[in-house]
Amino acid sequence: MNTSPHLLIGQQIQSSPNAFHATAQLVQLFEQRGFKRLSEADTWNALTPGGYYVIRNESSLIAFTLTGESIAERGFAMVGAHTDSPCLKLKPKPDVFKQGYFQLSVEVYGGALLNPWFDRDLSLAGRVSFLTTKETVKTALIDFKRPIAIIPSLAIHLDRDANKKRSINAQTDILPILGLASAQTFKEICLQQMQKENIQDISALLDFELFFYDTQEPRLIGLDEAFLASARLDNLVSCFLATQSLLDAPVKRPMLLVCNDHEEVGSASTCGANGPFLHTVLERLANTQSELHQCIHRSLFLSVDNAHGIHPNFPDKHDEHHGPLLNSGPVIKMNANQRYATNAQTSAYIQMIARQHAVPLQSFVVRSDMACGSTIGPITASEIGVKTLDIGIPTFAMHSIRELAGCLDMDYLYQLIKGFYQHEGAFI
Repeated sequence: MNTSPHLLIGQQIQSSPNAFHATAQLVQLFEQRGFKRLSEADTWNALTPGGYYVIRNESSLIAFTLTGESIAERGFAMVGAHTDSPCLKLKPKPDVFKQGYFQLSVEVYGGALLNPWFDRDLSLAGRVSFLTTKETVKTALIDFKRPIAIIPSLAIHLDRDANKKRSINAQTDILPILGLASAQTFKEICLQQMQKENIQDISALLDFELFFYDTQEPRLIGLDEAFLASARLDNLVSCFLATQSLLDAPVKRPMLLVCNDHEEVGSASTCGANGPFLHTVLERLANTQSELHQCIHRSLFLSVDNAHGIHPNFPDKHDEHHGPLLNSGPVIKMNANQRYATNAQTSAYIQMIARQHAVPLQSFVVRSDMACGSTIGPITASEIGVKTLDIGIPTFAMHSIRELAGCLDMDYLYQLIKGFYQHEGAFI
């Protein structure tokens, strides 16, 4: 790879306003490098050496390489991330007409930090399902791209305590405004957008899964451009870095990447980490149940998800010995209550890989008097029984509409995952 990974990340994230578009971007990257698409509806006969991918729900993806050697004997170098991010999702009947304005009702998807959503130039994107003239149901992706909505703040004169205390009612306070009230419904607007995007053979719009997003582009920030500010760094930065690492790594062993949807809402879905997607794919690649168990035993899974960098304005929110710094390396995440799946063995293994590739590492443990978040790591470990490590780059403003990460950390993470993929030794 000739270009620093962080220089590509912003472009890829900008083209991925939700899990559906992110998965489409990942598919494009794999197809450009010759990976073949598999369908879960088909029989997978003996697959020849090479790269393959399969998607589920158009929002989750598993890609893998086969070398011709037995996966039961070698296992997989596995990496996992997630395609979804906290945001505002359109409700099924969104039209709201109040005080002469046309608004859309939304529900909060995931643990979004809501204050930053005010006064932003918002657009809308996602998946639509429609009836064709032949009475069949099809889906397509749409993206308005331009700013079509805004959630204005209430003026300080009308809320004198806004800077002291501000609570947000998710039902009443965050309805985006599209314009003045008119006779046009949102379904009609959506149909017009589908026609603009050359989606053909539409008889009727049946349903949609659409998400608001900030149209502000990712930007390099700082006097020396040391940081990247962007929406959805959590966790598209991990998806795209892991993808590029897999594509660039010399094929020395079986490699696998899973990018699950629905991590931000608990992972319990057909395409989430708490569903059967990964287990089903592995089961189909193994000849027997015994080979499946051997493969999993000889595999190692890196759960790659962003970590909390120590904020200089709020240092007391961190354990004083475990506060990761931006641009100082990826962070190994540990938790005694198994909110992260790292143990001493898996940590030691990735430390060995990091040493071989001159990648600095940091560690994160949440304060003992604070609740700890989690990832797909413990879920995947418990679902399929694979040895697992939780790791990720440190960030600021996690779950905000605009997050911040270090450019050096992205380059480090790329090198680390690439080194993990190409390591020829047996896993612990």
